[in-house]
Amino acid sequence: MNRILVLISLSDNGIETIKSNADLPKKEMEFITKWKEENILESFFISVTKKEAVLIFQNIDEAKTKDLIAILPYFPYMAKIEYHYLNKQF
Repeated sequence: MNRILVLISLSDNGIETIKSNADLPKKEMEFITKWKEENILESFFISVTKKEAVLIFQNIDEAKTKDLIAILPYFPYMAKIEYHYLNKQF
């Protein structure tokens, strides 16, 4: 079964903005929770520094994945976004 792994790095300025706005993390997690409930987000990881995140999507294509990432509240603060296409073996 195919997956799309998304690696996200936030900018240094973005981290500061997010830390100063308590509503942003809450709004971000609302999307993550919704996608998990919709069975399109298989896994979600945040680095210890909270500057990087890994999302593993399933049951959607590349275009939809990119559209979803673009609506995240953190999107304007993302310095780097990488998409990797995986074939799950087990």
